[in-house]
Amino acid sequence: FHPLQKMASIFLTFEQWLPRWSLQHRLCCSKPVSVHSNEESRAEKFKTQIATGPRFHDFVKGASINKQQPVITDDLIDTDKHAYLPEDSESGNSRTVCFETYGCQMNVNDTEIAWSILQTKGYQRTSDVAEADVVLLVTCSIREKAEQTIWNRLRQLTAMKKRRLKTRVPMKIGVLGCMAERLKSELLEREKLLDVLAGPDAYRDLPRLLSVAHGGQQASNVLLSLEETYADVMPVHHSPQARQVSIMRGCDNMCSYCIVPFTRGRERSRPVSSILEEVHILSEQGVKEVTLLGQNVNSYRDTSEEQFCSSEPGQLSRGFRTVYRGRPGGLRFADLLDRVSLIDPDMRIRFTSPHPKDFPDEVLQLIKERANICKQIHLPAQSGSSTVLQAMRRGYSREAYLELVDNIKRIIPGVSLSSDFISGFCGETEEDHLQTLSLIREVRYNVGFLFAYSMRKKTHAFHRLQDDVPAEVKQRRLEELICMFREEATKVNSALIGRTQLVLVEGESKRSAQDLCGRNDGNVKVIFPRQEVAGQPTDTHTSPINPGDYVLVKIESANSQSLRGHALSHTSLSDSATRLPDHRHDGQLASVARYGV
Repeated sequence: FHPLQKMASIFLTFEQWLPRWSLQHRLCCSKPVSVHSNEESRAEKFKTQIATGPRFHDFVKGASINKQQPVITDDLIDTDKHAYLPEDSESGNSRTVCFETYGCQMNVNDTEIAWSILQTKGYQRTSDVAEADVVLLVTCSIREKAEQTIWNRLRQLTAMKKRRLKTRVPMKIGVLGCMAERLKSELLEREKLLDVLAGPDAYRDLPRLLSVAHGGQQASNVLLSLEETYADVMPVHHSPQARQVSIMRGCDNMCSYCIVPFTRGRERSRPVSSILEEVHILSEQGVKEVTLLGQNVNSYRDTSEEQFCSSEPGQLSRGFRTVYRGRPGGLRFADLLDRVSLIDPDMRIRFTSPHPKDFPDEVLQLIKERANICKQIHLPAQSGSSTVLQAMRRGYSREAYLELVDNIKRIIPGVSLSSDFISGFCGETEEDHLQTLSLIREVRYNVGFLFAYSMRKKTHAFHRLQDDVPAEVKQRRLEELICMFREEATKVNSALIGRTQLVLVEGESKRSAQDLCGRNDGNVKVIFPRQEVAGQPTDTHTSPINPGDYVLVKIESANSQSLRGHALSHTSLSDSATRLPDHRHDGQLASVARYGV
């Protein structure tokens, strides 16, 4: 007998016995008796039934202890993994899938991973929602407005699904990413707007989930993993010039306002060997810029190989601390950054998003020394008030943060800094807000990502603090932060007029087909007219400018968002480092970005 057949016989025996006991129990004495005697009678009858019921030998009857049990091999497990589905059920059968991506760069990378997995199963990709058999939304839960955008989009897609002709394949709608993990019950049960739900660590399961959905049922997998990094999945990239390489997932910082540890799980780092292999492949494909990605990218710690393990704890920035116990050993971020930067001297290296606590001097010295590591650092402050920073559980004070800024500027002269700020956090006073404005003025960032506080369930703030700043006050303070950034940005960018910048060309400007655009070392957009330029500054021969080219651009005007100029010549990253040794040191480039209130 197969083990499952034995189990069936077990339950059959029990089920045959149970009705006889139930019938006798229901037909027991119908005379009026006292409550006490009735309870005693029931107890005695129950004991009698148990005594005369099936015993152990009834359950194992027919089984032979001499029979050789089947050996469960890996092949058997793989073959029988989803025995309830047909063998070819996970095949896409040329069904079309459309991705809509919302939120951070990690979600962009998740989209590329999910598409890589589905592509190997025979799915086809389309950008036309009306023609898609499957629509997958890669979602963000960082703020309430981000989630509301997804709810609205789901209702639109559901209406489109109902209008689809019955002669066509029924549309399937799925939600991937952070919102899938955080709101699984509401998404599947309350609204009933979708067919598939997959959390950030469940993308490998997408073919099976879609197969179940195509069979007419809802399917979900939102389990978080302590190991999943998708190290063996090569993302399918769309941008030929700049690519993103995920090096770690999850976050352990547990900032009181942040939902990320609850939607993406604990920190785990991808093996360095797989990262280097991917960067090598991108270099061979001619990619000119790579951004290393992670929720706390500079806390990278690879322990996949024995030689990386030691008892030494990782170093933190001076004056910073963590809410968790320090972890010894592992290949650290400075080691990874060193190895990645040596692969291709003409490939720019960036990284995001870091935490200020993880900038020991060895990381800063490496950024200074390597010409292809951008001299631009994202340094999320969140607030300029030590009181608010403590409530946020950031692990540093205003003074420690400013000391780190001074250290960065001392080691990397001319470095460009960007930051994140939250207005109206729990308990923030007007004085706290003024301290944030003064920090912005003092540091002079090149880019700012500014948000009004939005309380999230499960977070420390949700359980311990009160969202006591009125919405209109949050809005006013946010607008004041934006105005401060714009004023400082305009001043700083205007100082670049007349100077030359090295620009990696991204493509055509969105506003005019006659203009091209790209980004400089400080990650600020540079716009210039489409024209042919010399191959080198001393050449007379000219050639067109194409996406992926490095060009030298002389800046003629500036505002808080971008720089404008005209191209002088083609160049390379290594050539420009010798020809323009100070091209990165042309001042603090500045712009401001505003993400939903």
